Amino acid sequence: MSDIEIRTTGRAGRITLTRPHALNALSYEMCMAIDTAMRNWREDDAVDLIILDAEGEKAFCAGGDIAELYDTGTKGDYSYGQIFWRDEYRLNAMIFEYPKPVISFLQGFTMGGGVGIGCHGSHRVVGESSKIAMPECSIGLVPDVGGSLMLALAPGRLGEFLGTTGFRMGPADAILAGFADHYILQSHWSDLIEMLEASGDAALISQHAETPPAGELAGLQADIDQHFSGETLGDIVTSLRNSEQAFSQKTLSTLGKNAPLSTACTVEMLHRLRGPALSIRRALELEYRFTHRSMEHGDFLEGIRAQIIDKDRSPNWQFPDMNVPLTAVSKMLQPLGADTLTFEED
Repeated sequence: MSDIEIRTTGRAGRITLTRPHALNALSYEMCMAIDTAMRNWREDDAVDLIILDAEGEKAFCAGGDIAELYDTGTKGDYSYGQIFWRDEYRLNAMIFEYPKPVISFLQGFTMGGGVGIGCHGSHRVVGESSKIAMPECSIGLVPDVGGSLMLALAPGRLGEFLGTTGFRMGPADAILAGFADHYILQSHWSDLIEMLEASGDAALISQHAETPPAGELAGLQADIDQHFSGETLGDIVTSLRNSEQAFSQKTLSTLGKNAPLSTACTVEMLHRLRGPALSIRRALELEYRFTHRSMEHGDFLEGIRAQIIDKDRSPNWQFPDMNVPLTAVSKMLQPLGADTLTFEED
């Protein structure tokens, strides 16, 4: 497959995304190729660790390839998207639970589906160009591919802020929020990968890590915790509206551009997930409740139309005043019954 290169080099299983012209957007076929390779390497004693990287300077992976999702969804075929998300989420869980080290090198944009394959491994490396984000609410989805797990675990109320605004995290921000582990200058990556291939020793990563340049989130933490501590999106919006801080007004403007149903569901999801029962499978199962319904009952198709197809940036969202009824949130997040996401391997 020209979009991805899978091979074994030395002691390492190697997966390289090779669609730099498309910011290495993840297609269904690419997901399934990764899934097959990682299942095979899991049982292969000649493979000590997995290395995920990508060609091009702009992006590790800027998200899922949504053209086919939109094309099928607008024709009333919701099954393609449901199968895509189901199998992608199963891959996300496999990476998270993998018994061998999984090392990812995340240059440039790592967003959406890129987070799902790049940010669940054991050693997540960022460099000076890294920008990590969960911008799904801007297209009528919720932070998915297991991203809700990391958002629920992020310090304070960073999860609500990052998940609803799609804020782009630099390297220090990504480490603070739990989306990355180590900062290494990108000029060192090639030599480090060669050493990993030869040795099969993931401990080399921490030995080469450096302190990243200061980020933005640490300085915003107090404001974020103050305004995003409410139980619902309505509480958050009210708090921001009653503040004259520059942070509040800028954040309110950002929220106003995103799908209110999505942002409201994101807040509810994180509140449900927090606590001792949090797990990758629980997070993915809850995300799937939303994405399974997102074409028929949510704003996904309208979000793609406005942002990607027509590019008018004027989506006709449900609940444009950001006053989202609790019943609408409950409807999107209620159990799916026979369609519940499961993790049995075929």
